[in-house]
Amino acid sequence: MTTNQINDIRDIKPPIEIPSGLGWLWWMLALVAVAALLLLAWRYWHRRLTHVPVVPAVPAHIRAKQMLERALAFIVEPKQFCTLVSDTIRVYLEERFNFHAPERTTEEFLRELQATDRLSPEQKEKLGKFLESCDLVKFAKYEPGENELRELHRSAVKLVEETEPQPEAVALVDDLKLETENSK
Repeated sequence: MTTNQINDIRDIKPPIEIPSGLGWLWWMLALVAVAALLLLAWRYWHRRLTHVPVVPAVPAHIRAKQMLERALAFIVEPKQFCTLVSDTIRVYLEERFNFHAPERTTEEFLRELQATDRLSPEQKEKLGKFLESCDLVKFAKYEPGENELRELHRSAVKLVEETEPQPEAVALVDDLKLETENSK
């Protein structure tokens, strides 16, 4: 024997563990337990989300009327009053008719308004005069009297009242929402 062969002797290998055959059973039980926990968690969250009481949103015309009433507190400050009143009308028209009023200048908005039939020609004309009057106060430093401001306020309220949904239309929309919710 050579020296290399003598040094090549290795120690005895340790015994090999032979699986009992039940290890896979423990893994399967653990997997089933995790799946059951995930299913229970999903059902809990799903029930919780579907049983959340639905708070009806305040309709746009009611919100607009409330904001217009609040704006009267600023009638002694014409610029702030006109800003509040015109912004309220712009937001109302966007919510009610899907116009893009708040992001546009008065001229851009009035141009878009002419292309639609959602307002009558008389309403379009009155709205144009209303917005131009508000712009005079907001940007041209015009100082109207209280009577002029109250007239602006009245015209804003009148526009909201003329364009608010009629009870039949509201009932139809509510019926459609109910059908949609029931079909889910």
